[in-house]
Amino acid sequence: MSRYQTVLLDADMTLMDFHRSEQEALREVFTRRGYDFGPEEEALYQKINNALWDAFARGEIDQDFLGVERFAAFMRVRGGNHDPRAWNWEFINTVGKGAYLLPGAWEFCEKLNAMGLTLAIATNGMPAAQRGRYEGTHLNTLIPNLFISMELGVQKPMPGFFDKVCDALHITDRSTVVMVGDGLGSDILGGNRSGIDTIWYNPQNQPLTGPARPTYTAASYDDIIHILE
Repeated sequence: MSRYQTVLLDADMTLMDFHRSEQEALREVFTRRGYDFGPEEEALYQKINNALWDAFARGEIDQDFLGVERFAAFMRVRGGNHDPRAWNWEFINTVGKGAYLLPGAWEFCEKLNAMGLTLAIATNGMPAAQRGRYEGTHLNTLIPNLFISMELGVQKPMPGFFDKVCDALHITDRSTVVMVGDGLGSDILGGNRSGIDTIWYNPQNQPLTGPARPTYTAASYDDIIHILE
């Protein structure tokens, strides 16, 4: 029997293929505004977006600012006079329609369910994008709990995020909880700061960098199942 009773699962690139959803949505909303969306444009957008998400993880900005600023900053470099708030809203809603699971994710969640574990998705994504894909992939039929930072008012890796999740799930003993995710600076560091064990999902064999220290590392869904058994 597993020592864990509750498994918190990251959403993007742990269960859902955010890269595919994001790329399709970016191409659509950029093209609609008259921009080419080739490798150059994508690299610029990702540089801006990644820096803003890093600032968000450090608690320096909120998600509303992040969403608007990434498109405003792009226009400051490449030109344009579009409403960045409307652009961001359209992008988020378009992402929400791109409901793609990573290969093997459905079967993985079915196995977790069969183990009798309490399952919850714990994500930093934006509500319209996350809820749309959560329902579109039908993960809501396997994982009954969805916690989104923007709705909780605090983000991973802040301990307050995990405090609210644990309170909602009526968890009093955190030794029975494990956080599974691909994000060192969000999932793993958040678990470290909150007294929760972690499984770093690392199928690409990325190097361990930064202050986060996973309890376990898994290269596949099967590895995660073995850890939890």
